[in-house]
Amino acid sequence: MKFIRYTHGSAVYTGILKDNAIQEINGDIFGDWQYTGKTLAVADVTLRAPLVPNQIIGIGANYVSKIEDLPSELPKIPVFFFKPASSVIGPEEEILIPEGIDKVKFESELAIVIGKEAKNVPESEVLDYVFGYTVANDVTAPQFFHQDGHWTIGKSFDTFTPLGPVIETELDPFTVNVEAKLNGVEKQNSGTELMIFPIRTMVSYLTKVMTLKPGDVILTGSPLGAEFVGAGDIIECQIKEIGTLRNSFVLEKEHVNSFS
Repeated sequence: MKFIRYTHGSAVYTGILKDNAIQEINGDIFGDWQYTGKTLAVADVTLRAPLVPNQIIGIGANYVSKIEDLPSELPKIPVFFFKPASSVIGPEEEILIPEGIDKVKFESELAIVIGKEAKNVPESEVLDYVFGYTVANDVTAPQFFHQDGHWTIGKSFDTFTPLGPVIETELDPFTVNVEAKLNGVEKQNSGTELMIFPIRTMVSYLTKVMTLKPGDVILTGSPLGAEFVGAGDIIECQIKEIGTLRNSFVLEKEHVNSFS
């Protein structure tokens, strides 16, 4: 199923996307929900991020260029980082480039949505705790990375975590490609088999450190090919089985001026 959030009029709704039509639902997507009987065309709504995450956890430097480059032994401690929920936006929304710089990086990623509380989960059971998957753009301003290697500031600006367009619950995450097009030109296209820390390994590791909750989002890393981009550029992050997450970049100062 494809779960979707959208605005129609002044309210935000949740629905199921099927054959380009949205069937509205009520309730908790991680628990009990029901169809309301209302149906809308996608063209008549504004898409939002498919969920408001509980928390967002990313993993850094998690792809190689070819299978032969995968390490024979994994690092003992993966490079994880947090991103604030306030950084989330949806499809077609503008990504704001912070004042003081003129370029940021896009990073197209497969995002895991946790569906139930998970603690000390063995790798063999990880997928039982996954609700579904969406597309993420882990926008990054490395100019704001701390000299000692801390990434939080450079990952945390408002609008730096586009998600969408849907949460796909029926997906084999091991057979998909993570892609990105910048202004229509392909920049990223790698299969998830090129992950250094595979999905089961990274989620199991996290559950040994912290309790994961329904609505937690895990960004699984970005393939090689991410680039710096500037105002006016358009990025399309895509996993064909989920959809395309399209956003444009604008300087924060210009964005403020456009509303003055």
